[in-house]
Amino acid sequence: MEIVFDHVSKIFEKQIALEEVSFAIEQGEFVFIIGKSGAGKSTLLKLILKQEEVTSGEIVVAGQSLQKISPKEVPYLRRKIGYMSPDVGLLKDRNVYENLELAMVAVGAKKNYARHEIARVLGIVGLVEKEKAEVRDLSGGEYARILLARALLVRPRILIADEPTANLDSDAAWDLMLLLNEINHRGITVVVASHARELVSIMRKRVITLVLGALVSDEKNAIYNQKAVDIFEERKILKKREKY
Repeated sequence: MEIVFDHVSKIFEKQIALEEVSFAIEQGEFVFIIGKSGAGKSTLLKLILKQEEVTSGEIVVAGQSLQKISPKEVPYLRRKIGYMSPDVGLLKDRNVYENLELAMVAVGAKKNYARHEIARVLGIVGLVEKEKAEVRDLSGGEYARILLARALLVRPRILIADEPTANLDSDAAWDLMLLLNEINHRGITVVVASHARELVSIMRKRVITLVLGALVSDEKNAIYNQKAVDIFEERKILKKREKY
């Protein structure tokens, strides 16, 4: 298994972000994590990246228990994971190539290797001609694809995308989803946190649904589960918590 959550809970100052969440993702799977804002999607992704620590339970990523690895091993684990999010944007005072080059410098890559890898990832996302483009001149769709290119620079075995289609028009969002699907077909495990109902339903992938930090559904070949936006589902979980 590529990613395993075993009864994982995360609590922030008595606020439950995740509660007893368990699932396993196989190598090469494409999985959507869905839920309303505050459902725990971003927290779940941060736990995979070891940007947060669990309150209880265990997480295994790429064969390594995140509760057992040393701080020195964390940077090497993260090099197996590509991460893209509109919240971790590009530097506006650098062009596309310079932004990608900075990411290569961060992992200690030599200049010639960096040049080769930047050309490779720009080819994957179909934006070789934008190498010298200024960030401010990119369209929304191009910007998102450059974020994806940056995530692919580490040649990840796992790609994590946090709301990758946020702020994109429908055409650009669909193009990005097709790219993520193509990348998945290359053997990379893809995990996408999203609340884009139509896109999730069209893609027909595995869908894990979170409500108030609880896993309420895990379905393959699925559409956007309405439990994610059902107020009665939220009330049910809150009532259950009141009993303890």
